Parts: sequence; structure tokens; C-alpha cells
Amino acid sequence: MRNQTEISSFTLVGLSDHPLTMNALFGLFLLIYLMTLITNLLIFFLVLTDHHLHNPMYFFLANLAFVDMSYSSVTAPRMLYDLAMKSRSISIPACIAQVFFYLSFLSSEIFLLSAMSYDRYIAICHPLHYKLIISWRVCAYMASMVWVAGCTNALVHALLLLRLSFCRTSSIQNFFCDLPHLYQITCTDPFINMVVLFLEGASVGLGAFLLTFLPYVYIFRKRKAFSTCTSHLTVVFIFYGSLIFIYLVPSSSNMVNLEKNVFSHICPH
Repeated sequence: MRNQTEISSFTLVGLSDHPLTMNALFGLFLLIYLMTLITNLLIFFLVLTDHHLHNPMYFFLANLAFVDMSYSSVTAPRMLYDLAMKSRSISIPACIAQVFFYLSFLSSEIFLLSAMSYDRYIAICHPLHYKLIISWRVCAYMASMVWVAGCTNALVHALLLLRLSFCRTSSIQNFFCDLPHLYQITCTDPFINMVVLFLEGASVGLGAFLLTFLPYVYIFRKRKAFSTCTSHLTVVFIFYGSLIFIYLVPSSSNMVNLEKNVFSHICPH
């Protein structure tokens, strides 16, 4: 029996408590978000309206622009609202919904980068068979699989969040809801959630990572037009670098908590 009352909302700690700093951050992030939104919208509609760009490479680029735009829109508007209104409360259902959409677009971008790598591999290493292999039917199938896989992956973690209860501190040490922070404040044992997160990251994440980089290894070994892929590779390195920094380099306190949790299951008293 729990000796604490379950809560119905969280408080997002955010980036700062100082009013002047919050106003400055609001202006800065509003500018960054608008630039991100406008740039990706221009790319998306340019590919959509210009028939010269109606080919698989730009089709995937339009999908990537849409993912980036949506990915930013999951967290940025909420952060801007909190900075402007000085209100940081978010209900648990809204928090879980944010986790779902955040992971959906994050996972979709991971799979989409893999699809784009495969497209570049076929275009560079098998140019004579490119139109036969990467047909519009194949493009539609690959894009559908990207979105289905992304939503499925996010749905698994969102449903697992429903088994957790929150009765400790209601403060999330971030400006948006994310799995590691929710696991830290739950009063339910999150061991199952963390195991699923680890296994999913190790299998799906590693698989997508290999599918993204292996085609470029082959392109490089064959001394093909490697320079034509630098823009995509730059996006890949920035994206995976950010993921590694955020999720695979935990703080010392988080590592200690994780070790304690795992150890308590392996060696129970």
C-alpha cells in the first residue's frame, strides 16, 4: 500500500527561473523555432510543387523536412508557452501524449535516415538499375514502413508508461516530458520499462545505425561519388551525435540510480 497520494500533473523545471533570462530565452528559441519551421516548410512545399524534384531522393528529403518540422513542434511550442506565461504545469495525459509524439518523430527520423542511405547507395553504386529498384511503389512502401515503425515504437513506450504511478516529486528536470526523467520520479518500479527501452535501443537503434552507415562504407570502399553524400552524412552525424550525448552519456546520478535498480533485481535481499 502506498503511503503517498498520487499526483495528476507535473511541473516542468525548464531552463531558468530568472524573469529576464526567461524573456531572453523566449525570444531566442522563438526565432530558432520559426526559422526551423519556415525552412522545412519551404523544402516540403518546394519538393511538392516543383515537378523537376519529383524523384526518390527529394521525396525522402521532403519526408525528412516534415519529420524535422513535426519533431520540433512537439517540444518547442510548449517550451515557449511556459517561458511566456511562467506556467510550467502539465497534466500526466498531456505528458504521455508528448512522449508518444516525440518518440514517434524521433524513431521515424532514425528509420528515414536509413532509407535515405539505401537510396544513395543504389543511386551511386547501381545507377543503371536505380529506377527499377527505387520505383515510386518502393518509395511509398519504404516511407509507410518508416512511419509505421516510428509510431509502433513510440506506442510501446507510451503504453508502458500507463503502468507507472507518480506520487513522489512532481518536478521534471527538463523543459519537456521524456522517458528517463519520468522513470526517475515514478513511485512504481520502472524496471520493465527500462529493460524494454534498453533492448529496443540495442536492437532497433543499432540496426538502424548499421543500415545508415554501412552503405556509405561500401560507397567509400568502391571510391564512388562519396562527396555527393556529405550533406546527408552531416545530418546523420549531428543527429546520432545528439542522441548519444543525450541518452548514452548519462549523468553520474542517473547512472547510480540505474545501477541500484538493476542490482536490486539481480541480487534481491
